Amino acid sequence: MIIKNEIPLLEYDDSSPEIIPADHDWTAEKLPEKCLFAFLGDVIHEYALKHNARIVETLQTVSNEIKIYVLNNGKEDVCLVQSLIGAASATMILDTLLSCGVKKVIAVGSCGVLADLPENAFIVPTKALRAEGTSYHYLPASRYIELDSEPINAIESTFKKHGLPFVTCTTWTTDGFFRETRDMVKYRLSEGCSVVEMECAALAACARKRRASYGQFLFTADSLANVTEYDARDFGSDSHEKALHLGLAVLEEMD
Repeated sequence: MIIKNEIPLLEYDDSSPEIIPADHDWTAEKLPEKCLFAFLGDVIHEYALKHNARIVETLQTVSNEIKIYVLNNGKEDVCLVQSLIGAASATMILDTLLSCGVKKVIAVGSCGVLADLPENAFIVPTKALRAEGTSYHYLPASRYIELDSEPINAIESTFKKHGLPFVTCTTWTTDGFFRETRDMVKYRLSEGCSVVEMECAALAACARKRRASYGQFLFTADSLANVTEYDARDFGSDSHEKALHLGLAVLEEMD
């Protein structure tokens, strides 16, 4: 049944089958259940090469090739993927992975700060404000999506074992990078959002629709805390390699 609304984005089909299944182009083997879904740039490919990861599939788009790696994480095989940025692009990739065997996902990437937070601090979102469009195709309309407790617990446990400080937060997921206006930043901050990124709500909604578990941790990059002057800082580049190793450690922590 289609839930109808005057605003198309709020309409949702909760039952009829999809015309294009997410695994329609898949030719490779079934994937491992655990996946590190990363927004970390070249460190993913460098790590995969250094640790003899296998490329089991390459997802082709008009402008990019997404390599799907499988590597042994000590006790088991895990899937390792460097994603495109943005809710729609990232969710297409994740949906394909979920349709091909992935069941437990840890995502990691950077975020902008709305509050006065230092660069390269670690943040664990517990819920995401759905201010993008993609999540509304996977779940009925709501203001927030709560993230799954099991991966949150695994992330927090891993950080504590490594002696790393972190804070939990509500994140603002947007798909309008250049529309983070001064008043909107103040508004999001006033309702409890301390960071902003472009994928979390959509990826969490996709995972929930496909009955997979999903968690994410972030490291702080640029700053919107001073609404009169944007500060790109160094976009959290010092955290990329550390975040990769932490993400793999979190997957080991998960049952």
